Amino acid sequence: MELAEADDEFEFFLEKAWSDGLPVVTPTEARLEVMLRGTRRDPEELVGNVPPAMEPATVRAVAIHALMAGCKPEYLPVVLGGLKLMLREEFNLNGVQGTMHGVAPLMIVNGPYAQKIGLHGGNGCFGPSFRANASIGRAIRLILLNLGGGVPGIGSATIFGTPLRYTACLTENVERSPWETMAVSRGYSKDDDVITCAMVESPRLCFDDVSQEPKRLLTGIADSMVAMGSWNMHARSDMVVAMGPQHADICARAGMSRADVHRTLCEIAGRRVRDLKGGGNWRRERALGFPIEVDPDDDDCFIPAIKDPRDLHLIVAGGWGPCTALCHGWSGGSRAVHGTYEA
Repeated sequence: MELAEADDEFEFFLEKAWSDGLPVVTPTEARLEVMLRGTRRDPEELVGNVPPAMEPATVRAVAIHALMAGCKPEYLPVVLGGLKLMLREEFNLNGVQGTMHGVAPLMIVNGPYAQKIGLHGGNGCFGPSFRANASIGRAIRLILLNLGGGVPGIGSATIFGTPLRYTACLTENVERSPWETMAVSRGYSKDDDVITCAMVESPRLCFDDVSQEPKRLLTGIADSMVAMGSWNMHARSDMVVAMGPQHADICARAGMSRADVHRTLCEIAGRRVRDLKGGGNWRRERALGFPIEVDPDDDDCFIPAIKDPRDLHLIVAGGWGPCTALCHGWSGGSRAVHGTYEA
C-alpha cells in the first residue's frame, strides 16, 4: 500500500503536466515551510508576472517550484534573483517562451554565495551530477512552464527544444581561472553576488589540443563562433564563450588579460559578405538592420559575429583540458541582463 501511494504521488504530477517530464518533489506544506526559510522575503511578495500566461510569481510560488525541482532552501535566493532579472523587458522572456528556436535562459552566477551553496564551475559544469546547478536551473524551467505557459505545442513553438530547457545554471571556475570573474570585469566587487542571464543555444565545443599560443588558439575559437546557420551572423545576439582553464592559461601566460581576449574575439570572429551569401540565414534587409554599418553589396565587407562588445560573455569554466564551450545566441531581440541579488 505504501509503495502504491508513492507511485500515485509521482504519477499525479506527471499526468497533470506539472513537471518537465521528470518526477518532482511533492510540495507539501511542511516542506514548503522549510523551503521558505531560505529567504527573509514575504511569501506573498510579487516577483513579477511570467509571460505569456502572465501568472503571478510570488515568493511562495517560486518556493513551490524550487521545492519541486529539488532545491535546498539556501538555493532559493538564487532562483528569486534569476527570475527577477529574466522578467526585465529587455530580456524578452515573452519572445523566447514562444519562439521556434531551441534556446534557453542561461544563468551564470558569480560571487561568494555561489561558492557557499556549492554551485559548480569545474569539470562537467554544463552537465549532470551537481545538485545546485541542476535544481536551480530546473526551478526556473518549471516556473516558465507552469506560471508562464511555455509548454511545447501550446505556449511554445520550439521546433526541437534543447537540453538547456531542462536546466541551465553554472558558475565560473574561480580556482583555476587566471583572471578576474566576468562580474568583476563589469565593475562589480569580488564580494558582490551577481547573476548574468543570457538567451543561448546549448554549448558546442571547440577542441584544440595543438595550439600553444593565443593567436592560433583564438583563431580556432573565433571560427567556431561564426557558423553560417548561427543567428550571431545574421542578427545582433548574445554569445557565451566559456574558456576551459587550459585555454585561458595559454592566453594569460602570453600576457593577455580577459579584456584582451574579449576584444580579440570581437575583432576577428566574423565572415565576409560573399561567404554569408552562400548559405544560412543571409538576407540583404537583415544586414541593413544591423546596429553597425555594413555594405551588403560589397562582397569583401567583414561582418562580425559580435555586433556590440557587450553581447560577448566571456567566462572561464569547465575542467582542465584543451576545450572551450560556445553558446550561440538568439535572434529575438533579447539583451542579456545582469545584476546583484540578495543572498
